Amino acid sequence: MAKSISGVVVAWSLLATLLASSMASATIVHHSLYIKNLTVNYLCEEQVVIAANGSLPGPTIRVHEGDTLVIKVVNLSPHNISIHWHGIFQLQSGWADGPEYVTQCPIGSGDSYTYKFNIIGQEGTLWWHAHSSWLRATVFGALIIYPKPNPLRPTPYPFPTPYKDVPILLGEWWNGNVVDIEKEALLSGGAPNISDAFTINGKPGDFYPCSKNDTYKVKVMKGKTYMLRIINAALNNQLFFKIANHKMTVVAVDASYTNPYITDVVVSGPGQTIDILFTANQDVGSYYMTAHPYITVAGAPFDNTTTRGIIVYEGSTSSTPIMPVLPAFNDTPTAHTFFTNLTGLAGGPQWVPVPLHVDKHMFITIGLSLDFCKSGNATCPGPFGQSFSASMNNQSFVLPKTISILEAYFSGVSGIYTTNFPKRPPTKFDYTNTSLSIDQSLLFAQKGTKVTKLKFNEVVEIVFQNTALIGVENHPIHLHGFNFHILAQGFGNFKSRRDSKKFNLVNPQIRNTIGVPVGGWAVIRFQANNPGIWLMHCHLDVHLPWGLATAFEVENGDTPSSKLPPPPKDLPKCF
Repeated sequence: MAKSISGVVVAWSLLATLLASSMASATIVHHSLYIKNLTVNYLCEEQVVIAANGSLPGPTIRVHEGDTLVIKVVNLSPHNISIHWHGIFQLQSGWADGPEYVTQCPIGSGDSYTYKFNIIGQEGTLWWHAHSSWLRATVFGALIIYPKPNPLRPTPYPFPTPYKDVPILLGEWWNGNVVDIEKEALLSGGAPNISDAFTINGKPGDFYPCSKNDTYKVKVMKGKTYMLRIINAALNNQLFFKIANHKMTVVAVDASYTNPYITDVVVSGPGQTIDILFTANQDVGSYYMTAHPYITVAGAPFDNTTTRGIIVYEGSTSSTPIMPVLPAFNDTPTAHTFFTNLTGLAGGPQWVPVPLHVDKHMFITIGLSLDFCKSGNATCPGPFGQSFSASMNNQSFVLPKTISILEAYFSGVSGIYTTNFPKRPPTKFDYTNTSLSIDQSLLFAQKGTKVTKLKFNEVVEIVFQNTALIGVENHPIHLHGFNFHILAQGFGNFKSRRDSKKFNLVNPQIRNTIGVPVGGWAVIRFQANNPGIWLMHCHLDVHLPWGLATAFEVENGDTPSSKLPPPPKDLPKCF
């Protein structure tokens, strides 16, 4: 135990040193985001959407590790909104994390709010997006953190510096008002309408009607190597991505470096980022880069369309780009091979070793559930005439509306949430047995706002176990405020005696969002070295309002730098 405590103290001392040194050399970077209506004509239809600074996607924010970001958000839209800085640790700035009713109340229509936070111990590709209703369908952008200039690092990356880096944001498009689409689904108790298209950097591509001029193009020079910073900004779909006739080398995921992994296909879940290198080493011409969904729910309707952009070589006269062959929509073996072959770059920049001592073990089932129909009709569209819901350990998370959870925690306001989220499911059953998928004794989840209390610096290990209740699918789970090590993942029910032998404690990939395999499990481990309230939820936006979420309350440490500071005076209030 003494060794364990000593290791924790050393780790926090290193973190505090990083914080102090980074702040000493920080550059303050200012941005403004104006959230307002934008009229666009996509897929032969004109519609008004909500966007940032009049563009789809919104502006790319570029900073260096150690910088301080100051971003004024001016809400000129008719909707309340908050902005989440996806993957940023928010050390000493938990109030700036952004999920509405978790760390702040939303910014009202006509109001503004300024987020301020430091970029500490992170470099790579992250992103920002609305964290209110379905507004992130069109309010999102890249957040790129470059390495801090360092004379001890002659090259900025742990691989040859690419000729150019290009953000590639994969999105999802509806011919309709996404806020209304979500409201209608929640009111009816049913599933929302599926999307009408996917996009690359806001453009659907020439596979879709009226979209020949809405195709994103990347111009390249033969022989040069490029970095594509791929961000899955889709609301409800995992995506396969390919470039015709070109191999890709994965070098980072979720702003954490990996050992180089060569592949011809990339798979990503909503919220995840993947940095790939590709060399323009083919004949001068043009080549499609394409994406379509990876679907794990059998029998459910889905958007089976394909978005595509074009890689155009300098000097190309080709009018017909070469098209790659994407995997089948339900190609789980390809997806699983990709996810499980990624490993972390141990000893590389910003590498954090796996904590070997675990203070708290949790086993969390995740999946769909039911709630009693409240639509005013005799029945709802879900099984047995009930409403769709979702849960973790049979607890369906409900956001407060009068005050944020973080404000309630800081001010000691009772009655907003409780700290009794169960560390195991209330009922043990054969979790992935599809014959139990409509067993009514297992389907109804309790509604509430239950979180888990953690001591500062506790090391937490979580087994995520997918269930077969109602449907079997892959769930991308995102943890705010922390990165985590992915120790192992597999199919079926997790068996500790068998599966703990598979743990990678040497060079596991580090992420902030994990796709828990369809009909399977995944194990993560993280250190709670960041005081505050941190949401953990499914990044399929259809599932968050259904309740597939929980949160962690991390207590203050003993030193001033390990305590949550008071809230900003202009923090938005609920109304």
